[in-house]
Amino acid sequence: MASAACDNTATGVKRDAAEATADTKDATAAAKAEAKDETAGARAAGREAASDAKRTAGNAGAVVGAATETMDVKTALMADASVDASEINVDTMHQTKTVVLKGSVATAAQKTAAGKIAAREAEGYRIDNQLTVRPRS
Repeated sequence: MASAACDNTATGVKRDAAEATADTKDATAAAKAEAKDETAGARAAGREAASDAKRTAGNAGAVVGAATETMDVKTALMADASVDASEINVDTMHQTKTVVLKGSVATAAQKTAAGKIAAREAEGYRIDNQLTVRPRS
């Protein structure tokens, strides 16, 4: 009888080992599938974050570009002796690529000259010359 009990115990141990091996294989396969899904999700999130970063950098670059255009136009207006730029305000809209001249100048010739200077300095931008002519006393 002792021999039969040992055989049953050995068979039971083998069966338990086989079941444990199968369970381990199933758990491993499930873990691999879950990791694969999470990796795909992480990659998608990474691509979206990179896209957002590029878009933000592009917008920041456009804003800096617009500020540069504003400074270039204002500096050129102040440097030109034919235009009194003391009452000229320069605004640049990066979304519409527009330079807006506001304020006043003493003569129509100064208004025209200011528009030409802005066009020369802000290549590729539309110039909206809203300057008014107000003779100085």
